[in-house]
Amino acid sequence: MKLSLLILSSAIILLFSSYQVPSYQLARLKYNGGGDWYGNRTALVNLIAFCNQHLHTNFDTEEATAEAGSPAIFNYPFLYMTGHGNVDFSLSEAQNLRNYLTGGGFLHIDDNYGMDKFVRTQMKKVFPELVFTPVPANHIIYRQTFKFPGGLPKIHEHDGKPAQGFALVWKGRMVCYYSYESDLGNGWEDEGTYPGDTPEKRTQALKMGANLIQYVLTN
Repeated sequence: MKLSLLILSSAIILLFSSYQVPSYQLARLKYNGGGDWYGNRTALVNLIAFCNQHLHTNFDTEEATAEAGSPAIFNYPFLYMTGHGNVDFSLSEAQNLRNYLTGGGFLHIDDNYGMDKFVRTQMKKVFPELVFTPVPANHIIYRQTFKFPGGLPKIHEHDGKPAQGFALVWKGRMVCYYSYESDLGNGWEDEGTYPGDTPEKRTQALKMGANLIQYVLTN
């Protein structure tokens, strides 16, 4: 599985070259526990379209769904996880996610509000030896095609807290990026879904999402 993921990752890097390569999909992570893993329904497809236009990637225009315990997750370079509530990984699901992430995969967890206490507990099953650490504003993830000198942008307001980006780093490589109190996915949704989010905020969210994708494909 590690080898197949490595081959896939190498092929996807060619998306930034002039060669014609097959289309690949990004996937939404389906998890147990009762949380709405399907939240922000139009978010990922809009991010895909934005990346295809502005980064010249060649992603399939439709997202895939990948269950946490399925070997199918190894087919995708990037997993998107969101929701509001409970998350529960079984031991076998946690091991599967660990194998995926240590084998070259990447997980973006986007708290849609209310996930924090569950995410931190469940990711401890995946990486008992790691803790989420703040990603500094000068990190390369904020200096890809689009520049965010202040770090993770604040997209949707909940509790008046600042937006924060956290990471799990395994053997020097960021394997998971956790966007907290930002709600990037809300900004990726169809225009008008959240009337309080301005076009400027939506563009900010899509640009930050594109930075995440570019970082994954080139690092």
